[in-house]
Amino acid sequence: MTMLKRREILAGAAGLALFGGRAARAETARERGLRIATDASNRRGGYRDISATGEMVLRTASNQTSNRRFDASWIDAGRNDSRSLLIFRWPGDIRNTALLTHAYPTKTDDQWLFLPAMERVRRIRGSGRSGSFVGSEFAFEDMVDQEVAKFDHIWIADERCPGSGTCHVIDMIPRSPSGYSRQRVWLDTKELRLQRVQYFYRGGAHLKTLTVGKYRLYNNRFWRAGQMVMENHLTGAGTTLNWKDYVFDRGLNANAFTVNALRRIN
Repeated sequence: MTMLKRREILAGAAGLALFGGRAARAETARERGLRIATDASNRRGGYRDISATGEMVLRTASNQTSNRRFDASWIDAGRNDSRSLLIFRWPGDIRNTALLTHAYPTKTDDQWLFLPAMERVRRIRGSGRSGSFVGSEFAFEDMVDQEVAKFDHIWIADERCPGSGTCHVIDMIPRSPSGYSRQRVWLDTKELRLQRVQYFYRGGAHLKTLTVGKYRLYNNRFWRAGQMVMENHLTGAGTTLNWKDYVFDRGLNANAFTVNALRRIN
């Protein structure tokens, strides 16, 4: 037996030993997409509750703008139940209008909109979830964390991020009814922070693009975006969400995240 042949046999044996007697199998695009999405989701978690303040800037196709200010909070309510509450504080015509969301890993999320002028709580159901959230370019379903189990994730490529650095590009295909046929997301490879989302209609048209940036690290652990810009390519309108004053684990009460509590907002 030649020395070259002996080396080939030894190399093959070492490979079989390393991989448990089986040849290594490359990840499929779906497996890689799911792995990256799961890792990104895990990095965003690890808190009991969060509070923040923000500003919503509405821009028409003719570049006219109007501003709104809001408070927002999130809580891990246990039992695979996370909840969020967004309350508008200014101006007066929208003051105390609030969106309550109960999000679940696999089943359909629950959402309620409180309209103080009418003293009414409206539940957001079915196709209503794809409707505009208080006249903005964000749909109600955009205001919910995108749970990994509710999508098929397909890795497309690694390419330059919208700003700088390298991003994983992944297609998210909804497993349950949605106003979108798919979302194409960009996650930076270093921290797995969301950089961009393209939203596509069921007919395949590119409807909207969300650009996310101005990230800041809180508590030496949690990355949170300072700005989210949603552009509607069909209408030319846009909406910007500016975020600040994030506070983690301040001890929020889960009872504040209920439908009954909406009517007591002040």
